[in-house]
Amino acid sequence: MAVTGAVMVPHPPLIIPEVGCGQERGIQDTIDSYYKAVKKIAEWKPDTVVVLSPHTVMYADYFHISPGKSAEGSFGRFGASQVKIPVQYDTEFVKVLSQEAQAREIPAGTLGEQDRRLDHGTMIPLWFLNHYDREYKVVRIGLSGLPFSMHYMLGQCIQKAAELCGRKIVVIGSGDLSHRLKADGPYGFRKEGPEYDERIMQVMGSAEFGKLFDFTEDFCGQAAECGQRSFLILAGALDRRKVRAKRLSYEGPFGVGYGICTFEVEGMDPQRDFLHQHEENVKKEAKERSEKEDPYVKLARQTIETYVRTGRKISIPEGLPEELYHKRAGAFVSLKEEGRLRGCIGTIAPVRGTLAEEIVENAISAAVKDPRFDAVEAEELDRLVYSVDVLGETEEIASPEQLDVKRYGVIVSKGIKRGLLLPNLEGVDTVDEQIAIAKRKAGIPEEAEDIKLERFEVVRHF
Repeated sequence: MAVTGAVMVPHPPLIIPEVGCGQERGIQDTIDSYYKAVKKIAEWKPDTVVVLSPHTVMYADYFHISPGKSAEGSFGRFGASQVKIPVQYDTEFVKVLSQEAQAREIPAGTLGEQDRRLDHGTMIPLWFLNHYDREYKVVRIGLSGLPFSMHYMLGQCIQKAAELCGRKIVVIGSGDLSHRLKADGPYGFRKEGPEYDERIMQVMGSAEFGKLFDFTEDFCGQAAECGQRSFLILAGALDRRKVRAKRLSYEGPFGVGYGICTFEVEGMDPQRDFLHQHEENVKKEAKERSEKEDPYVKLARQTIETYVRTGRKISIPEGLPEELYHKRAGAFVSLKEEGRLRGCIGTIAPVRGTLAEEIVENAISAAVKDPRFDAVEAEELDRLVYSVDVLGETEEIASPEQLDVKRYGVIVSKGIKRGLLLPNLEGVDTVDEQIAIAKRKAGIPEEAEDIKLERFEVVRHF
């Protein structure tokens, strides 16, 4: 047996009549499509339904899979405690899935449960499904802060576990789209909101799952979506499968996007190996970047690749621009992996004898000493994108009006606390945002006003 199909559905609590109390009529197209989608699930007659939910336990570096034999939840937090959803978990499938994930070095399992109650991201799809079918078991999987590629890999593990257990599996990718479609919506309006929704509905409606890797973490964050990682796991569960995709509906009247699509497996298709294609593209792009990168970035990359692979610090090579041998300046080395920050360490003022030494030391620190991240491993090196910022002199300014997020970085100080933010960062569009982030980095309360502001310019190398 195997994964026979999947659906992409939203989870607005007000879609439940006892919660919406009439408001649900504002998304009637979504309701009608929801019933069509779950009726299709019932026709597939699954042994087990795997629900991917953004609202169950979520860890930065671990996928939480439902432990125990059963669970229950209600809509009490939404004023409808009388609406309850009980489930029986497929314990054998959970065990095999966890083992398969561990075999592929994916951190996933049943440890770390914080709340046994079902979350609304899980319950809402099951509330609809229960109108047509109750003869199924459930596996609930939480998302993580791990790279998009690892979410897809977990989906591949679902597919393998289905084969090993002899289960007929249906996957539900539970996730709302952007929460920034309207000024009066839950997070206000940003242009990335409707742009995300248009792109994701095109991708999912046509089952062009390889394009899911084209969404950057920063873009998804600005769109305030909650389903991207669910959709990636869903896509992985359909890896190398020919699927018939059907877009049922899209709405966003309340400032949040709700999209529904179904995916029916119709056989094998080795050409739909999207993760492999993505990894090959990453390697190709890395090679092209290394051929084009300037000497500053090349020095940072060579430093990190050598240190990660051998544990040794490189000697300063010959043939670099004279500035690197004779100038002293603060410098930041930044690493990104699949569009998300992977490490960033730097110095505001020079602490080494030369700029080259500054870059070498900070490159090593960005790769293995940034306290926010685990040390970079050798298998990640092809996926890393580097940048080096050389800082100019800092100058104290009297007010935020003297800042420009594209031109100037900012240093915010209060007492001994000091936070820095580089200029021209994706997703930082206003001076207020720039100052707020620098305050958080320094541990300065956001409401603090008696602060010292400094600005600086940088030369950014790619």
